[in-house]
Amino acid sequence: MNQKTLTHYLIEQERGAGLAPSLRLLIEVVAQSCQSISQAVSKGALGGVLGSLESENVQGEVQKKLDVLANDLMLESNQWSGTLSGMASEEMDEIYKIPATYPKGDYLLLFDPLDGSSNIDVNVSIGTIFSVLKAPANASGRELTEQDFLQPGSQQVVAGYALYGPQTTLMLTLGNGVVGFTLDRDQGAWILTQESVRVPEDTKEFAINMSNMRHWAPPVRQYIEECLAGKTGARDKDFNMRWIASMVADVHRILTRGGIFMYPWDAREPNKAGKLRLMYEANPMSMLIEQAGGASTNGQQRILDIQPDTLHQRVSVMLGSKNEVERVTRYHQEAQR
Repeated sequence: MNQKTLTHYLIEQERGAGLAPSLRLLIEVVAQSCQSISQAVSKGALGGVLGSLESENVQGEVQKKLDVLANDLMLESNQWSGTLSGMASEEMDEIYKIPATYPKGDYLLLFDPLDGSSNIDVNVSIGTIFSVLKAPANASGRELTEQDFLQPGSQQVVAGYALYGPQTTLMLTLGNGVVGFTLDRDQGAWILTQESVRVPEDTKEFAINMSNMRHWAPPVRQYIEECLAGKTGARDKDFNMRWIASMVADVHRILTRGGIFMYPWDAREPNKAGKLRLMYEANPMSMLIEQAGGASTNGQQRILDIQPDTLHQRVSVMLGSKNEVERVTRYHQEAQR
């Protein structure tokens, strides 16, 4: 069988679609970082990586040992390549500037080193989410600042994630569709296994944490109540609920067979727009979903159009099959009016 590796695919994109050589290198190094994280995840208790630390991240969440390990692996693997001006991570308070001992490049890397980390100790799928932006042209020759990272998601040049499940998979978009790779551990290579990934426009599956229903805004409750009513209600069809509590795993299911994923605002923290992070989770996942023919909004507007104000900004997220996302968004807009 003629297997196409990630490197083969990227070289084709470089020759045919004008992918910059430095961006190709950046993607390859990120993918190698994900291989290293996958290896650490797979060892589990044998590698002494399970359990929590006494530290908290910038969001006030207790850090798992693997959170910190994955974050360090991403930093150490990507700082030397000469492709980056800086990095930002969900696990770090401030941006990471490339040390003066290494050459600097034209791109910015943002990542959630280990999404779904509450699932680490129970051996449920987790993953790494990443986003690549162009460094502003005026950033050359001056000190990099947080403001340089505050670009809307529509400015992303690459987005993707690695899912550490029964297989380790890498989903990637360069802005011209979505492709998927599977890690062949025998070869130590990512093999292209999914091309032209598409999200069905209609679905009978929704993913949301139902235990929070009493805290949701009326438009979300309306949508979910209609799903629960099934054939006896306004939708005239039965729905199934799925919830893994790992965004990367829930989104992977949607990219594979459709569905809608929702992590909305709720009344417990009314001053926060949502739970998920715009820069590290919502933007890269929204780019992937849109490139696969789906939709992604915060209930009022397209997520990729949101102008970020802060590095760790939170956002309400509704993404997946286009017709379902448009329906729940319409409910929000009608309520607003």
